[in-house]
Amino acid sequence: METITPQIIELEEAQVKAFNEGNINKIIEFFYPDIVGFSSTKHDRIAGLQALRETFEFYLKEAEKIDYQIFEPTVQVFGETAVITFYWQVKLTKGSHTQNIKGRGSHVYAKVDSQWKIVHEHFSRTHHHVEK
Repeated sequence: METITPQIIELEEAQVKAFNEGNINKIIEFFYPDIVGFSSTKHDRIAGLQALRETFEFYLKEAEKIDYQIFEPTVQVFGETAVITFYWQVKLTKGSHTQNIKGRGSHVYAKVDSQWKIVHEHFSRTHHHVEK
């Protein structure tokens, strides 16, 4: 269990990097094809990689520069399943205007063919969380 926690946090940090680079194809690789979850961009449930891709495209289209970060990741491991919860912040800059969106998120990972894949995600916006 001790070796799984840093692996999951590393996967999340790799997603942060890919998102800040605008590399949606790389981000999608972390997810199981039949992903189901909730996005911070709309209230409907999302299902599948295409719906997930659309949530990432929403943010990437909103800005010339993106700075996405996660804070205080906590991992719980249950055998071949792991849950990570975290606070997030994304700064979208377009020209001289910067929009700062805060929220909380969780990913459920399952070991699929010896790789950790996200099988569920839930992101929601919030007005309160810890910033570093």
